[in-house]
This record gives sequence, C-alpha cells and structure tokens, in this order.
Amino acid sequence: MTKLIVTIMLRLERLIRNLLNGRSKAAAAATDVNLQLALAREMSHLRRELHESMPDNPAAYGFKVYSQSDEDGIIEIICNRLQLDTGTFVEIGCGSGRENNTHYLLLKDWRGVWVDGDASSIALIRTSLPEVKGRLRIAQCFVTKENIANLLRGELTALGATHSIDLLSIDIDGNDLPVALVASEVTSPKVLVVEYNAKFPYPTLQCVKYDPSHSWKNDDYHGASLGAFVQAFGTRYRLICCNLAGTNAFFVRSDLAGQFPPRQPAELYQPARFYLTALRSGHPSSLSYLANHLGSRVDR
Repeated sequence: MTKLIVTIMLRLERLIRNLLNGRSKAAAAATDVNLQLALAREMSHLRRELHESMPDNPAAYGFKVYSQSDEDGIIEIICNRLQLDTGTFVEIGCGSGRENNTHYLLLKDWRGVWVDGDASSIALIRTSLPEVKGRLRIAQCFVTKENIANLLRGELTALGATHSIDLLSIDIDGNDLPVALVASEVTSPKVLVVEYNAKFPYPTLQCVKYDPSHSWKNDDYHGASLGAFVQAFGTRYRLICCNLAGTNAFFVRSDLAGQFPPRQPAELYQPARFYLTALRSGHPSSLSYLANHLGSRVDR
C-alpha cells in the first residue's frame, strides 16, 4: 500500500468520524475536499505511469462523466479507434441510470437498452425519463443465462435495432460470465465491457458457481476473475484493457481488434483500487440532462 493510499484511507476515516460525531458541516466539507484532491492526484499519477509504459492503452485516457470511475473515457477512445461515432448498446445492470457505462453514450446520440433486476431502480428511470421510441428501451428483469437470449431479442426488436450491436456492458454482481457468454453470442457486440473480480490477479481462474437465483451478499463471492473471462471468450474477443479502478475489463471482437496493439492479459490486468470510484466528476449525478436531451430531440 503506497503512502498516498494510506493518506487517502486516513482522510476517509476522518471524514466518517466527523460525520458520525456531528462535527460542523464546514469541517466535514474540508475533509471531503482533501479526500477528493488526494483521489484526483492518485488517478492522475496512475494515468501518467500507464501512458509512459503503454501509451496505446485506452485506460491511459480514461475519464468519468456518468460512469463509476474512468470507463466513459475508455469507451470513448475505443469507439473512436473503431470509428463508432454513434451506435447501439445494451447495458445489463444499468442501476438507476445515474451512474453506468452508457448514460454518456445516450447523450452522444447512441440508442440502446437498459436492463436491471431492481424494481426501484427501473421505476426511478421510468419516472425521470421521457418515453422515447427508437432511442431507449428500459426493462426490469433479473437476468439468467436461460432468459437473457429471448429478452435481448425482444428488446432490440422493440427498439427497432438489429440483434447485432456495437457495445454490450454487463455488471450483475454474480453470474456475469455465463450471462456474458450467452449475451455476446446473441448480439455479437463490437465492444464488450464486463465487471471482473480484481481480487484475483491474472491468470487466476475463478468464477462463482452458476445459480440463477444468485444474490450478491456484499462480499468477495461475485463474478469471475479476469483470467476466467479471457479463457471463456477464447479467440472470439481480445482483451484491450482494464480500467484503473480494477472494476471493468474491455474486450473487442477479434475481427476488429487489429486497431489495437496486441498485449498479454497479464500486462493489462489492473488490481482492485475500488477507492478510486469515490472520485466525483462534479455535483451528484441525475437523469435531468438526459431527460432534456431525449425529450427535446425525439417525439415522445
């Protein structure tokens, strides 16, 4: 653990203590500012190191708009290299829509499908966003490898899109790998973003035992290691990079991966730095800009 990380953790603990002890809002705010500065420095340091060692790695250019960490920028540079100005996406595990991998794409005139198993999250989206035909489909479904194929075909047909898409993102805190295998076969995405369990360094092979009713218990038993994803996708998809927070891995379909220099997965693996997800991109996120964008551009 670096000195900077220790400093970050100490400041975070101090912030929590301030809040719990009911200290002044000014003291808590000052601690939060210091924490954000430390996180920003750490992220900048990691990007600089990666740029020096692998300047062609998209993770060296990541940034956050509505993603959990630096995924928005990584997706943008990958799509730029593939000459994808706009396209069609599916995000499985979209949450409330305020923080995910495709909110930013919708603001850039992509279209797609949001899927989540949490009824309250989907209700919030449906309350906040206009009903937009041909731009966004919203589905509440607890996905399994048994139901995902029919769900995707139905939603993409309703969207008015073909079943071959440009980007697929999966984050369901459990059966990510078996669901990703089926979903990628159905949609053949150009870009595939999956949450991996960064606790296990490459080439460790670990994956939760498939259980269609699996529910994450906020422990380390979730998803699959990076090695398990690389092995499962085989020659169909090539690993391009992992984000600096160690939460998401980015694959490109092998017939398109020539746009990216080949690198070994061991070089691209990033360890778990979940503290970086606490770095904010501004005020708390909302669906308001997206509601304005969709409502003003498309007939409801």
